Amino acid sequence: MDQRDENPSSFFTLDCAQERGLSCVPQQYVIPTLYRPKLTPKYANVAVIDMAALRNGTASRSRVIQQIGDACRRLGFFQVVNHGVSESVIDEAVSVASKFFDLPTKEKVKLMSHDVHKPVRCGTSLKDGVDKVQFWRLFLKHYAHPLNDWIHLWPENPPYYREKMGRYCQEVKKVSLEVMRAIIESLQINPTYLSTKIEDGMQVMAVNCYPPCPEPELALGLPPHSDYSCLTILYQSYPGLEIMDSEDGTWKIVPHLPGALQVNVGDHFEVLSNGLYKSVVHRATLNRDMTRISITSLFSLGMDDKMETATELVDDQHPKKYRESSFRDFLNFLTNNDIAEGKNFIDILKINN
Repeated sequence: MDQRDENPSSFFTLDCAQERGLSCVPQQYVIPTLYRPKLTPKYANVAVIDMAALRNGTASRSRVIQQIGDACRRLGFFQVVNHGVSESVIDEAVSVASKFFDLPTKEKVKLMSHDVHKPVRCGTSLKDGVDKVQFWRLFLKHYAHPLNDWIHLWPENPPYYREKMGRYCQEVKKVSLEVMRAIIESLQINPTYLSTKIEDGMQVMAVNCYPPCPEPELALGLPPHSDYSCLTILYQSYPGLEIMDSEDGTWKIVPHLPGALQVNVGDHFEVLSNGLYKSVVHRATLNRDMTRISITSLFSLGMDDKMETATELVDDQHPKKYRESSFRDFLNFLTNNDIAEGKNFIDILKINN
């Protein structure tokens, strides 16, 4: 049988094309010609924010707050350095993530689920065969805050996964609070706005593995989408994240900056800002030779807490543009829609004024 014509049913059990060293991409992974990535994309002009400057006095902080606001307005994306997460914590998290994906299929399948409401699950693509087009990735998702409420549900193997990934989650949570407070300050709204809800909010980890792909020009690791979250913080072991440059409407790859964390504005901060800050559209591209690990931390309000537009940003000249929504609303949307077909959560929140 031609490998491009393999039976789709063989891809729904984690014993998937990504892990079997195929010489070509099976048909169900081939994306339409119009949406295929370039093998040599241009680099995005991404702001680099020095978080140490947020702590260096009023003048320095004001300058960085302005830089963050400009980045949120221009691309909805920036990188942060001097963020406080040590290299060893990051390396250990990437190491245990890699070891998880190296486990035998029979071990990983214990956590396999198509139910997007489950607090811990692993799978492939987006919905393991439900989507019309499949995507070249394996993933492990788990809730992470409060850590003690969820960590006992995380994988027991590999050894030290809970310890090492848990440490990373705690450290990146601190970064998220600092960045979210800075973004709220940049909007010039009440600095205590949402502070308790943000501190007590959801932290969802999406640990992704993008194995080598024999034809990276034909497939994607993830389709174009924006994140539902207030804020997403990403670490990737190797470049592959592309963002849509809204200034010229083209896909550009995020440049590699050793030790940096990538930050993108999510749908809920677009809602909060009444559209001043845009939730960045992004996708995951592939590599012929390298396995890429990304550790994605999505931060939002509590499961049923509704994000709404800040009242200070609404007046007669600037009417409210978005409906309120919660993380649970997004999960329900994800259950009933295929984001690979271009259906975005943010679009259903927009009010037609």
